Amino acid sequence: MMSNRARRMAEHHLRHRADADLNLIPLIDILSVMVSFLLVYSTEVEIIQNSKQIEVPQSIAETAPHHSVVVMITKDEVFVQDEPVASVADVRAATTSVIAPIRAALKQPNIVGTEITEKDLAAREVTIMADKNLPYEVLKKVMATCTDADYGRVSLAVLQKDKPVVAGANHPA
Repeated sequence: MMSNRARRMAEHHLRHRADADLNLIPLIDILSVMVSFLLVYSTEVEIIQNSKQIEVPQSIAETAPHHSVVVMITKDEVFVQDEPVASVADVRAATTSVIAPIRAALKQPNIVGTEITEKDLAAREVTIMADKNLPYEVLKKVMATCTDADYGRVSLAVLQKDKPVVAGANHPA
């Protein structure tokens, strides 16, 4: 049996009970704005496979990269389209500027495709993705090998910087 006070409190709570309604319209509006934002800004992104072993340098260039053959140079190995072809030590020790295993990998039929005309030869692209701490002599030999393997356009993969670098400004060490 309930006391009078408990009964009055129960009646009071029943009288003043607020039915909670969930209004979904503002949530749908927010979701549609988010979807449209992601669609607009995701179309300009070019994805190149990256490795945790490579720290890519930064750039202020505005042009977007094109689809191309990717040569990835880690601190220890050289990969062509994710296939290991040579070690950095071998590239460094080579006496010639053209590295035979890299050239052979770049000339493979699955990368090159069908017969190529002179005009198409100059338009073939290769993107070199190298660690920023890699010695320049290694990068120079890989670039020379790419041009020797009939790639007319050689690009270096970089990260876009937020602010342009002022020429002659001191950089923190």
